Amino acid sequence: MAELSTIARPYAEALFDAARNDAPAATQWQAAIDALAAFLADADVSSALSNPQLSDARRFELIAGLYGQALPLQVAQLLKLLLENGRLAALPEVALQFRKLLNASQGIAECIIESAFPLGAEDVASLLAALSRKFPFHLKPEVRLNPQLIGGVRVTVGDRVLDNSVRARLDAMQAQLTA
Repeated sequence: MAELSTIARPYAEALFDAARNDAPAATQWQAAIDALAAFLADADVSSALSNPQLSDARRFELIAGLYGQALPLQVAQLLKLLLENGRLAALPEVALQFRKLLNASQGIAECIIESAFPLGAEDVASLLAALSRKFPFHLKPEVRLNPQLIGGVRVTVGDRVLDNSVRARLDAMQAQLTA
């Protein structure tokens, strides 16, 4: 949703500007907005919050109560601002964009490694070593199983995809044979 990302960007940038000089706080804020975004993804929570009879203050209390501890001040202010402006649905996107800004400032990129079979720690480490020559930043891997790949791996870093899977090779062969 391009519109949602456009709405979320100023909120994420404002929160990042507030956190720019305080890395421990930024990490804490990231954890808090990730947790809030996860709560909003729950169908029951989303349904309860959509009740038009709830005031913004009551919605805030409900969401903050789900967090289970005191929200960091800036995250609480962000949540209140989103509620006041009717932009609560943008919170998951705010969390995503805040993470990207935080990672970029620390020289980190999230890396999704998909494999048809489970990868051991040594396999992931050697793959990251090879990838470090292609990317000028520290890669933070997330390994996922994807049996549809048949074999090999697919690596996604930002908007770049390195697909060395059997599925990709079969699709390429099919395209050549049908052309």
